[in-house]
Amino acid sequence: MPSITYREALNQAHVEEMERDDSVFLMGEEVGVYDGAYKVSKGLLDHFDDSQWRVRDTPIAEYGFSGIGVGAAMAGLRPIVEFMTWNFSFLAFDQVVNSAAKMYQMSGGQYNVPVVFRAPGGAALQLGSQHSQCPDPWYSNVPGLKVVAPATPRDAKGLLKSAVRDDDPVLVIEGELLYNTKGEVPDEDDLLVPIGEAEVKREGSDATVICHSKMVLQALEAAEGVLEEHGVDVEVVDLRTLRPLDVDTVIESVKKTNRAVVVEEGWPSAGIGAQVVDDIQREAFDWLDAPVARVSGLDVPMPYARNLEKLAFPSAPYIENAIEKVCYIEDR
Repeated sequence: MPSITYREALNQAHVEEMERDDSVFLMGEEVGVYDGAYKVSKGLLDHFDDSQWRVRDTPIAEYGFSGIGVGAAMAGLRPIVEFMTWNFSFLAFDQVVNSAAKMYQMSGGQYNVPVVFRAPGGAALQLGSQHSQCPDPWYSNVPGLKVVAPATPRDAKGLLKSAVRDDDPVLVIEGELLYNTKGEVPDEDDLLVPIGEAEVKREGSDATVICHSKMVLQALEAAEGVLEEHGVDVEVVDLRTLRPLDVDTVIESVKKTNRAVVVEEGWPSAGIGAQVVDDIQREAFDWLDAPVARVSGLDVPMPYARNLEKLAFPSAPYIENAIEKVCYIEDR
């Protein structure tokens, strides 16, 4: 099984879906001639040069080209709309939340909107507060949208392919720090990862860590740390899809381990973690041997200074401390 990068996996998904279905096309800022801001669309313009509309560079006008994507989807096409970053999608919030999400309901089922919006989200390295935000809870709050946040190259490819084939609008929130990470991806043309299914990335017996996107790698690192230091065997559950949430997989794991830590990169107030904690306390309260712990980014705009940025970002040591807390291990 070949090992490829996260960006290569996304690139493969684009090629395979565009070759499979002539109605699929890519549009966005610098996706063509420049090969994409993060090189996810590298080579696509040349690959599909026989059809001038399959890869379309757009002006810097997020509201405009996202609206074109919604209209194209209503007309029977399957657009993939790339924002250079999810921070820029806020200029198109009306199109995503009011047009894409609600058109099926408002038309009485006459119009499906099979559009994919995709971009990197969250912090990278010293991009400042305006370019380091996590849109995960904002869009996951909206009925009519599906939201996925893959952590591995395999999931990135499989979820994007599933998103393209879905008849509802799907938001793919990619990890900006994940593009260069590598992982095994099956060498097959039709790798599909179901939307709405979480996955246990590491089996364990003593505590469950529930997370998604970049936090999966941090959680796996923390799990190895507490196993080596304290003999605590941690199970790591990757949500993969944020809307709809796979609550069943989370609850099954918590009932097995009796302890839970919920981790997210975004801010704590009204975050994805708050929803997961609510699900756990309603569905698995009697199985808990400790209060559920939460780990998140600090409740501040992301600092630019590297030392402060590192403190605001929820890394493996923070997760280790939370695991120790729910296992009643004395603080280090």
